[in-house]
Amino acid sequence: MINRVSRLVILRLLRGTRHGELTLVEPDGTVHRFGAVDAGDPLRARIELHDPQVWRAFAGGSLGIGRSYMDGAWVSPDLVAATRLGARNMPVFDRIRSRLRFLIAPVQAITGLARRNTIARSRDQIAAHYDLGNELYSRFLDPSMMYSAAVFERPGMTLEEAQTAKLDRICRKLDLQPSDHLLEIGTGWGAMAIHAARHYGCRVTTTTISAEQHALALERVGEAGLQDRIEVLRRDYRALTGTYSKLVSIEMIEAVGWQDFPTFFSVCSDRLAPDGLMLLQAITIDERAYEIEKATRTFINQLIFPGGCLPSQEVIARCVAQNTTLRAIGLEDITDHYVTTLQHWRTAFNAAADELDGLGYDERFRRLWNLYLSYSEGGFTERRICDIQLLLAGPRFTAEQLSPLPVPPRIGRAVVVTADDEAAA
Repeated sequence: MINRVSRLVILRLLRGTRHGELTLVEPDGTVHRFGAVDAGDPLRARIELHDPQVWRAFAGGSLGIGRSYMDGAWVSPDLVAATRLGARNMPVFDRIRSRLRFLIAPVQAITGLARRNTIARSRDQIAAHYDLGNELYSRFLDPSMMYSAAVFERPGMTLEEAQTAKLDRICRKLDLQPSDHLLEIGTGWGAMAIHAARHYGCRVTTTTISAEQHALALERVGEAGLQDRIEVLRRDYRALTGTYSKLVSIEMIEAVGWQDFPTFFSVCSDRLAPDGLMLLQAITIDERAYEIEKATRTFINQLIFPGGCLPSQEVIARCVAQNTTLRAIGLEDITDHYVTTLQHWRTAFNAAADELDGLGYDERFRRLWNLYLSYSEGGFTERRICDIQLLLAGPRFTAEQLSPLPVPPRIGRAVVVTADDEAAA
């Protein structure tokens, strides 16, 4: 009975498809078509149902859709197209959900407090994703092990070149100098810290709460011979002390939790010198969807990033204004680069299927991650979610502090590039 009612409700909702065309094939061969193809943008998606009981799962939103895909209850010949179509039509469903906001808000307030990311809970939630094994991430990331959007500055760049370009872009925006002490919140596997110390000569203190990331970052710092410049901590951002001239956080804020966005920015403000600079790279969600999404149980925050939440740009602006002494001095949207990054990751992930299977990442796990990577690519392509680099400055920062060179001095293992060298070049 519940499955039958769910089927009727889902089919009725799908009749609201306005952008693109969805073909839905039921297990008995019944075919439904929703929407219409726009001649200027012929987006088509096809979903084939294998389990007649899948309607009940679909009624559970993205979480039910994700779980049923893991179980093989439905397939699509083009997951990216399917997620793009969903993202493109979500504003219609957002308006429906917004009308029910008065019913959802009290529940969100209660469950939000119960699910708040304490230091202990944050450690467990980070482990659930980032401690899945370095063997997994090494199979689809570039050799630097950067797990964030690259920047493809020119056609034909490899993923590794584009990740290096991203790191250089961040270092230049921060105007990193040998005299700086950079704090990085969210170490990853050490690429940012190593790049900053090796090429810009600064000291770096970097922190993570992932055991796997911490261990490999320490190893890689040692291999690079940069132990004297880089300190790798395994410490929650809320437990950090000291003051730093520069601060960077690359796609870590998504793990903070919506209840602690103000805390995150307050800590950053406290840790940054009054004349310092901070670079935040963040995945953001449309403000019109933020209030509904922030405390909803979804495919992403339950099965991929437990406890995670995407901020909106408006939420970031409010937190900066209300909880810090910082001010925004630069913003760059790098969303399109994330689409290309994800295409590289998904191709490499699928090419390594046999290896991953041998390492214990079975077909069900790989289906989940294929959906996650496709879901993300579709969201960025349709700009349901975006990626930004936001440059923030302390209250005493002045433009006169910036290096007079268009590119700050880059320090190699033994050669210092000076202003005279730049002029000669």
